[in-house]
Amino acid sequence: MIVEEVLGNIEFIEKKAKHMEKVYLESDALRKRILRVKTDHGNEIGIRLKENKDLMDGDILYMDENNMIVIHTIDDDILTILPTTLGQMGDIAHQLGNRHLPAQFVGDEMLVQYDYLVEELLMELDIPFRREKRKVKQAFRHIGHSHD
Repeated sequence: MIVEEVLGNIEFIEKKAKHMEKVYLESDALRKRILRVKTDHGNEIGIRLKENKDLMDGDILYMDENNMIVIHTIDDDILTILPTTLGQMGDIAHQLGNRHLPAQFVGDEMLVQYDYLVEELLMELDIPFRREKRKVKQAFRHIGHSHD
């Protein structure tokens, strides 16, 4: 089977199929438009997206009245940064921005992929954080930029 478009996201559909197969992907793979994957039932699927759009956790690749195939992201090794003041937030945002490190925000938390140098920086700046395995809904994306 070759999938060329995402049919929606399981989070936003009301009626879910009775049988669900899962495709497990690392968050980095969510950025790819062409993939060859296997479901948790051993079925091989080719993904060749027509649209230039990242995949997301919960995206539906196939669905009929009884079956669906859904993307599930594997937990990432994450640093969850929990600044307690605006000053801490500004300081760490500036430091991470200088490193061009992609971040995601969930509520008051800043998420970055684990990096031992960032962990050391957070300890040095005394900014609260925790290292955890955590599922992210979308890929960490670097923003293209050069220092001219």
